[in-house]
Amino acid sequence: MGTKEAKTKDQSPMNTLPTDNGVNGSAPPAPNALTTLGSNTDQRPWGSFTILEESRGYKIKRIEVKPGHRLSLQMHHHRSEHWIVVSGTAKVVCGDREMLLSSNQSTYVPPCTPHRLENPGVLPLVIIEVQNGEYLGEDDIIRFQDDYARNDTEGKK
Repeated sequence: MGTKEAKTKDQSPMNTLPTDNGVNGSAPPAPNALTTLGSNTDQRPWGSFTILEESRGYKIKRIEVKPGHRLSLQMHHHRSEHWIVVSGTAKVVCGDREMLLSSNQSTYVPPCTPHRLENPGVLPLVIIEVQNGEYLGEDDIIRFQDDYARNDTEGKK
């Protein structure tokens, strides 16, 4: 088994991650093993998300939503989500409720509940998302409506 060195944004070593073949770092985390990523940012049409930490049963993301943009109206079968607003204003749809959240406010999204996150403001919206569940893959998304015409098979939020 090889190793892959993870680095912080300033490129200083963060920790060493085991790999399946010593080349690409694609081995899944061992049960209860902590993976701290931080530099793993995915771009989306609405903004971006960075996986900050992941282990068995939970994942923590930093999500940034561009002003005037929103994520798809979606649900997940295998996970719940907690959203904490760091900065900006969040318009949240959760089931049949709609609410506005600002800095230091939060909400809970139960599994199998249609939900959406939107930035109605003029500044970027930054939230921390804590996912809990037995399966946390990006393909556990059922989209009901999407401004960017993505479909479920893309498996991207």
